[in-house]
Amino acid sequence: MAKRDYYEVLGVAKNASEEDIKKAYRKLAMKYHPDRNQGDGAKEAEDKFKEAKEAYEMLSDGQKRAAYDQYGHAGVDPNQGFRGGPGTEGFGGFAEAFGDIFGDIFGQQGGGGRRAGGGQQVYRGSDLSYAMEISLEEAARGKETQIRIPSWEGCETCHGSGAKPGTSAKSCGSCGGTGTVHMRQGFFSIQQTCPHCHGTGKIIPEPCTTCNGAGKIKKTKTLEVKIPAGINEGMRIRSAGNGEPGVNGGPSGDLYIEIRIKQHDIFERDGDDLHCTMPVSMTTAALGGNIEVPTLGGKAEIELPEGTQHGKTFRLRGKGIKGVRSSYPGDLYCHISIETPVKLTEHQRKLLKELDKSLRDGGERHSPNAKSWTDRVKDLFK
Repeated sequence: MAKRDYYEVLGVAKNASEEDIKKAYRKLAMKYHPDRNQGDGAKEAEDKFKEAKEAYEMLSDGQKRAAYDQYGHAGVDPNQGFRGGPGTEGFGGFAEAFGDIFGDIFGQQGGGGRRAGGGQQVYRGSDLSYAMEISLEEAARGKETQIRIPSWEGCETCHGSGAKPGTSAKSCGSCGGTGTVHMRQGFFSIQQTCPHCHGTGKIIPEPCTTCNGAGKIKKTKTLEVKIPAGINEGMRIRSAGNGEPGVNGGPSGDLYIEIRIKQHDIFERDGDDLHCTMPVSMTTAALGGNIEVPTLGGKAEIELPEGTQHGKTFRLRGKGIKGVRSSYPGDLYCHISIETPVKLTEHQRKLLKELDKSLRDGGERHSPNAKSWTDRVKDLFK
């Protein structure tokens, strides 16, 4: 398949300036970059990205462009742009332009910087994290509360300029007021935040004594927070724009409220389900009967069958928690714990001994678990 005309690929006229060619390439590279094109159209976008890259390599080099204008594709070799000699200059220009494109594609993600209209680097503010501890009941039902977080307000002394009253900030001499400096490493030109002005593009000779040149003062503000019903341990609530302020007019970061749930005296949470241990007297377990069990919504009743054993679990449907992403509530699991009597009187001891003798005389039918365990022990030592 014949190659398309390089000027046609970039969408520029044959008399286009170097700056016009560079702008056209940057636009196409950002549009067709593989990281921005995933899925079904990825292959087509990659081909167009490579085509635009090759066109820019040729037309950004004066010698190659002259040869291409005179002889067309036959007058240039695309591979020479990566070698020494005549291709070196063209590749240097390509690397510089491509470095700028990477800054545009990736710089605004993850808190990176971008250029403001005046040329200064603009940075998104950092995110803040706030740990909030709530009770299990509050997590189940939700709540509205207030929190106090650090915030920044403009300095009233310098009116946000950062300079001492009567003085003003000056353009940074190191970066010329752009907030960035360029460093060349071989063929590549690397753009970095200016170390002298820290990206602001300005130097303050006499900082304001109130804010120490920051132009803002740290204070606290109160936020209304709504905790949704069913929230669980470790979940986060995002409060947009309530993080650290941006730099040079950049957007503020976000505030993330991370939930911590206090340990409950009765219940343990497992997702949307609740678990509790119910102490039951030996006689109640033996004779059976109804017992009351607590729930987050009040009380419930379960019926113990005669001869209930230690560790028996009863399930109460719908008595758990309805999670934030659930359509129905979980269950409550009651685990029976049979209590052995303590601090017995002599009369009680006598009664228990009489009961024990009666049970022994009754044979194995009163202790099925003990018989099964004894049989397994005998088998072990055969």
